[in-house]
Amino acid sequence: MTEPSGRRERKKAATRQKIADTALRLFLERGYEAVGIREVAAEADVAVTTVFSHFASKEALVFEQDQDFEQRLTRAVTDRSPDEPLIPALRREIHAMVRHCTADGAGPIWRMIDESPALREYEESMTLRHAESLAMAIAADSGPARSATACRAIARFVIGAFSLAREADEPAAAVDEIFRMIEAAWAVVPSGTSAGAA
Repeated sequence: MTEPSGRRERKKAATRQKIADTALRLFLERGYEAVGIREVAAEADVAVTTVFSHFASKEALVFEQDQDFEQRLTRAVTDRSPDEPLIPALRREIHAMVRHCTADGAGPIWRMIDESPALREYEESMTLRHAESLAMAIAADSGPARSATACRAIARFVIGAFSLAREADEPAAAVDEIFRMIEAAWAVVPSGTSAGAA
């Protein structure tokens, strides 16, 4: 008898979370560079192949909410109510993401990331990918009214807002300050520009 798909998905998600939690604990205890995938697998009581079935790389273990964040950003555009303007919807989502990433206990994780060239490089490629996904969602939402360049620029500003606010002394105030500039920039973008124009 086969497992119901819902139960199977829950078990899969629980295993993924267990691996990520174990990896993060080991990285913080011993240092990111000092811990290998085999050690993570052994500590989590799973096979190495199981680790790689959930995470494409060692770096991905640290950024285990990568795909969730990317989906949240695009859904902030696509799932908002018809009467909600674009920029306030994105500001609300960035506020939520910044709250999550500046919660108690997050400091040591960001210090670890800042101290590791491999993690910084992964974070940079991840944020560029998030910006491209967000730009596509914005372009689809705006139709031909805004150029592809404008959509990509606003998407990068939004992703940058997350990084800058996360590092600020007052993250929530920083989000609001940055989004006032983003809103002003979006408001002056010509709405009749062709998609390939600068």
